Amino acid sequence: MTSPRPVTSHIDDVVILGGGLTGLFCALKLAPRPVTILSASPIGEGASSAWAQGGIAAAVSDEDSAAAHAADTIAVGGGLCEEKIVRLMTEEAGERVRDLLGYGVPFDMDLEGRLQLSREAAHSMNRIVRVRGDMAGRAIMDALVTAVRNTPSIRVVEGYLGEELLHQGRIVTGVLARRRGDRERLAFPAHAVVLASGGIGHLYAVTTNPPEANGQGLAMALNAGAVVADTEFVQFHPTALNVGRDPAPLASEALRGEGATLINADGRRFMEAIDPLKELAPRDVVARAVFAENLAGRGAFLDCREALGESFPEKFPTVYAACMEAGIDPVRQPIPVAPAEHYHMGGVLTDANGRTSLDNLWAAGEVASTGAHGANRLASNSLLETVVFAARVAEDIQNQMPNPRTAHWPGIDDHIQEPSRRNEVEREAISLLRRTMADGVGVVRTAEGLTGALAVIDALEARCKRRSIRNMMTAGKAVAAAALLRRESRGGHSRADYPQEDPAFAQRTYLTAKDIAAVVREAVDSEIGRRAIKALPAVGDA
Repeated sequence: MTSPRPVTSHIDDVVILGGGLTGLFCALKLAPRPVTILSASPIGEGASSAWAQGGIAAAVSDEDSAAAHAADTIAVGGGLCEEKIVRLMTEEAGERVRDLLGYGVPFDMDLEGRLQLSREAAHSMNRIVRVRGDMAGRAIMDALVTAVRNTPSIRVVEGYLGEELLHQGRIVTGVLARRRGDRERLAFPAHAVVLASGGIGHLYAVTTNPPEANGQGLAMALNAGAVVADTEFVQFHPTALNVGRDPAPLASEALRGEGATLINADGRRFMEAIDPLKELAPRDVVARAVFAENLAGRGAFLDCREALGESFPEKFPTVYAACMEAGIDPVRQPIPVAPAEHYHMGGVLTDANGRTSLDNLWAAGEVASTGAHGANRLASNSLLETVVFAARVAEDIQNQMPNPRTAHWPGIDDHIQEPSRRNEVEREAISLLRRTMADGVGVVRTAEGLTGALAVIDALEARCKRRSIRNMMTAGKAVAAAALLRRESRGGHSRADYPQEDPAFAQRTYLTAKDIAAVVREAVDSEIGRRAIKALPAVGDA
C-alpha cells in the first residue's frame, strides 16, 4: 500500500467519519461551522439507519413520560444501563423528534395533526414514532440527505473508507482514509474527529446490516489507544427473513406489535411457554427462542395472516416487498424467520457529550457505548440515541471551538471508483471470519467456542495485509474477548456454560487493545485454540 499523503496543509475544524444518520445529524447541528463528512458510500446509502423499520421511541403523548420511557429502558438493560444517561436520552427525545420534523421527516400523523404512535416489545406505552409503518429509517435519511446537500458549510467526501486515526499519543489529529477502488490513502487532518461509522453487523454471516457496518470505527479507536466498553453485548433481531439473502431482510418488530405471532412448523405458538409477554418479550428472549426452534429442526415462522391479512401491503410495504421477492406471500403464508445480528450495544466508550478516552475524538451512534442500552437495547432506542448524542457531540465541539472559520476546502477527487474487487484470498478470509463469529460468538456462546473463535480470528488477521480487513479482525476479537471474560448470561450475551446472571458480573466491561491482546494470547496458546487453528483452511496473505 502506498504511503498516505495529506489532502493539503489545510486542517479541518471537524471531520466526521460516516454518512449515516449520526454523521448527517451531527453535521447539521454543527452548521454553520465547516464540517467534512467522509463516507465510503454515497451519503444515505450503506447506512444501517436507512434500513431501520420500527421508528424512534419518544415519550411525546400526554399519557406517556420520559420517566416511564427511562424505566422501560432500564428494565430491559440487564442491570447495566447508566441511569443518568438513560434519563438524559429520554428527556431530550421530544426535542430531537421536533428537529427531525423541522428537517422535513414525514412522520405519521392523525387527522388532528398529532404524531401517530405504535408499540414495540417491552415498551409499556405506545411511543414509537413511525413513517408509513416500516419506512422510518429511509424517510429520515432522505430528509437529512437533502438538508445536508443544501447546507454550504458541509463538505461531503464520498467514496473514502476510513482506516486509521492520525494521533500523537492520546491526541487525535485526523483520519487516514482510502479511496474505494484504489490503494492510495489520504490524510484528513482535523481539530476534532467524530466517529459515526456504525456497527459490526458484517462481522457475522447472518445480519440485517449493510456491508459497510463492519467494525472499522471500533477497530480504529482501539488501535489508537481508546477504551471500549460492553463489546460482548450484541443484539440479534429475532425475526430476520430466513431466505438465504445477505444482508437478511428484516421483518419489523412492529409486526408483532400489530399482533403477529411466532409459530413452528407444527403451527404451535412457542413463545406462550417461554415468557408472559409472549411475542413482545425483550429481543434477546425472543431471539433465543427462535434460535432454539430452528436448531431443533422445528422451524420458526412469523404468522401475520390473522393480525394483518390483506392490510399487510399497505401497512408494511418494505417487509411485504422483501417477502414477495423471496416468493412468500405474507398475507397467506407464515414467514420463515431466524435471528440475525442487528445491533451492537457495545462500542467506543463515551461520556454524556460523546467524548472518548482520547483527546479530540468524539463518537456517537452504534460505534459508541454510552451505557444507554446496558446489556440489551430496548426497541427503537437506537435512532433515538443517535440523534440525542449526535446533537450533544455537536454542542460540545461548538463549546470547545467557539470561533468557526469560513468554509473553504481544497479540491479533492471524490468521484467514486468502482468498489475494489477483493481477490479470492481476501474473500475467503472475510467469509471465514463471518462464519467463525456466527458459530462461536453468536446467539448462544460457550468458553470452547469463544476460545476457538479468538484463535482462528487471530490467525486470519496475521495473514491479512489490507488495513480494512485487519480492522474487521480486530473488531471481531474485541467482541469475542469480552464475551469470554463475562462468565454469565445477561441481556444480549448468552452463555450455555453459564446460563444464569451472576451478581459478580453486574458491571460494565471496559477493555483496551492491550487487554484484548492478553485474552487472545491465552486462547491461541490453549489446546482448544491450537486445534481450531489446525483445522483452519489454508489461506494466503490477504
